Amino acid sequence: MFRSGYLSAVLGLRLADGREVVVKVRPDSKRIAACVEVQRRLFQAGYPCPRPLTGAAPFGGDVATAEAYVPGGALLPSADHAAEAFAEAFARLIRLAPRPGEVSTLDPAPSWAAWNHTGDGLWPRPEEDPDVNLNEVAGQAWIDDAGRRARDRLRDSESEAVIGHCDWLAGNLRWSANALLVVHDWDSMTAESEAVLVGFAAALYSTYSTVSVDELATVEDTERFLDVYCQARGRDFSASELQRSWAAGVWTRAYDAKYQHAIGKAITSLTENEARERLRRTGADTRRP
Repeated sequence: MFRSGYLSAVLGLRLADGREVVVKVRPDSKRIAACVEVQRRLFQAGYPCPRPLTGAAPFGGDVATAEAYVPGGALLPSADHAAEAFAEAFARLIRLAPRPGEVSTLDPAPSWAAWNHTGDGLWPRPEEDPDVNLNEVAGQAWIDDAGRRARDRLRDSESEAVIGHCDWLAGNLRWSANALLVVHDWDSMTAESEAVLVGFAAALYSTYSTVSVDELATVEDTERFLDVYCQARGRDFSASELQRSWAAGVWTRAYDAKYQHAIGKAITSLTENEARERLRRTGADTRRP
C-alpha cells in the first residue's frame, strides 16, 4: 500500500486474507524487543496504539516487526486545545506504561534523548547519521553552551525511572477532533525520570500552525504543556523536577540544532534567544563565562 520511513523502512501491506498491516525493518538492536513489549502492554491496556502482530524477528542483518495498520486521523487537534490534548495523552501513556523492571532493556536511548550517553564528548553519535561526530563540528558555540548547561542541570539530581515516548512530535500522533486516534513510532520508547520525559515532550510537540506541522512549541507552549500535564497526573512537579523538565527540553532541542548545523541545514530547532529563555527556567546561570 505504501513505503516510507526515516530511521526504519516502513511498508504498508495488504495480506492475502485481506488484513492491512505495517512492517518495519531497521538495524538490529536489543532494545527493539522491549519497545514491542511496551507497545503490546499499552494496547492491551486500551491505549490508542497499533496492535503488535509479531515480536522482533531477525530479517537478514536487520530486525523486523509487524503491527496492525491504523489509517486516517488529523495531524493536529483543534487550535485551542493543542496543549491540553498532547499533554493529557502523554500523561495517560506514562500512567499505563509498564515499569522499567517489567520489560527487557530499553538502552541505549535514541540519540536525541541520550543526554547521559556513555560516549566521549557532549553529544552522542546521531542515530540518523552515525558517521557524523557532532563533537568535532566547529561553530555555533551557543548551541554547545546550551547543551552543556542543560546536561549539567540534568546531572544535578535524578529520580525513579518510568517508561515513556521520547519523540512526541505531531507527525507521530493522529487525532479525531480532540480525541487521540493513534500514536506511532514505538521504537522511541525509553526509560527515564518522569520529569525528563515530560520535558522532552513539552519541548517537541506542535501547536496548531497553518504554516507547518513541524513548527515546535514556543516557550509559552511548553509552559502550558507542563501545567496541563501536572493537572492530568493529579499533582504538581517539585521546583527541582520542573527545572529538570525545562533542561531536558533545552538539551533535545540543542541536540537537533547541533545536528542541523553539522549537516549544513538551517537551524530551526532552537534560537540563541530562546535557548537563553529556556535555560533561565532551569535555574542555570545563563550568563556567558
